[in-house]
Amino acid sequence: MNASPLIPVIPETVTVHLGPADAAAENVTVSFPDYIKNVASSEIYPTWPEAAIRANLYAQISFALNRIYTEFYRSRGYDFDITNDTSIDQSFVKDRDVFENISRIVDDIFTSYIVRDGFVEPLFARYCDGYRSTCNGLSQWGTVPLAEEGLGPFDILTRFYGDDISLVENAPIEAVTESVPPVPLRFGSVGNDVLQVQLRLNRIARNYPAIPLITPPDGVFDSRTEEAVRAFQRIFNLGEDGIVGRATWYRIIYIANAVKRLNEVVSEGVTFADIQQPLEETLSLGSSGDFVEIVQYFLQTISAFTNTVPSPPLDGIFGETTAEAVRAFQREWGLPVTGEVDLITWNLLFDVFRADVATVPGNVFSNVAKPFPGVTLRVGSRGEDVLDVQRYINRIAEDFPAVPSVSEDGIFGDATENAIFVIQEGGGLPVTGVVDVSTWELIARVYDTLQGGGERPPIVF
Repeated sequence: MNASPLIPVIPETVTVHLGPADAAAENVTVSFPDYIKNVASSEIYPTWPEAAIRANLYAQISFALNRIYTEFYRSRGYDFDITNDTSIDQSFVKDRDVFENISRIVDDIFTSYIVRDGFVEPLFARYCDGYRSTCNGLSQWGTVPLAEEGLGPFDILTRFYGDDISLVENAPIEAVTESVPPVPLRFGSVGNDVLQVQLRLNRIARNYPAIPLITPPDGVFDSRTEEAVRAFQRIFNLGEDGIVGRATWYRIIYIANAVKRLNEVVSEGVTFADIQQPLEETLSLGSSGDFVEIVQYFLQTISAFTNTVPSPPLDGIFGETTAEAVRAFQREWGLPVTGEVDLITWNLLFDVFRADVATVPGNVFSNVAKPFPGVTLRVGSRGEDVLDVQRYINRIAEDFPAVPSVSEDGIFGDATENAIFVIQEGGGLPVTGVVDVSTWELIARVYDTLQGGGERPPIVF
């Protein structure tokens, strides 16, 4: 997993520079929870009310994760994730003892962090002690009277960061390394790394119009992308070769973070639209899995609008029937007729699928489930698609008490995941907690039956 994954993760370790960034000082690598325990034991008091301690911990966790997610230091050429310079980062004292109650609470919540609603990146949860210094963020001492008034940790956080925040809980823990691709990106490269370069350059171009827009960003390193890379390299005094090597990769990240203000409490933010992942490998005869199933679903939907495209089975296996449907789609839209789904075919399938669904009047879905949105949903996902799933879950829960109802807030959290677990188990699907094509179809089928007044589906939840 790269250092700046599309969806934030909790790093197994964090490397701390024991001094200001430019100072010659030791680097120390510790586990992420041990880092937070050290910071908290250095900055707050174990005698504070537990709600105040937890509020401070959420801020400290989110602050550190923002530094790691945005590669704040690594994008500037450093070999560490964060410093212990309290003028810009958090206090960390090598080998210090930690307080027992703080250690216990950190173990409970270190996989949770703050986000601004609708955004992906951990909030740059700036804070100060509120006694010797104040800032546009959380006041550490200010959390104490709020806790004494009976406010819980999240309510305390909203007092300082606003009502438009949420907590992401139980984020996955993964090994994290630098995000720079192992091979420089150049003309002819394809994949998600190329897409991320294109998206970042397009955002930078809003502040630096001399950089031409790449329209549409599609994960294919073509002449438009090369031209934009060259323009970026000219502006920022890099070797102008049109190739995204290490220096250009990290300079793009650094400038994109700066123009989006990702390292500020009030930031433009990274939205889920910014991190759509293209296909990573070509699908062909013999391929199987979730991507194949999504392709089949796209083709089934497109077939309903275009009679020259046959409808393949939805089985996740790339057989001859699926290949023929792909060839028909490629003929219809003027692509090379290969019967394989490469990045260009994948992107066009997605675009045609979304365009076809968009032509359906909204009132058609007033009493039936919408089609699968084309992207899988999981813990951390947000938006209208999640809200739809939550609405369908709650309707199912009315007839099947074993299915827990959930808050209809558009945020895919633990409660939504638990409900998906129950539905997947009852429907005989792999119990993953992820809403893929099969899970969406199961939920939609049960929801439609119940809404239509038909017999209860023969499913045991």
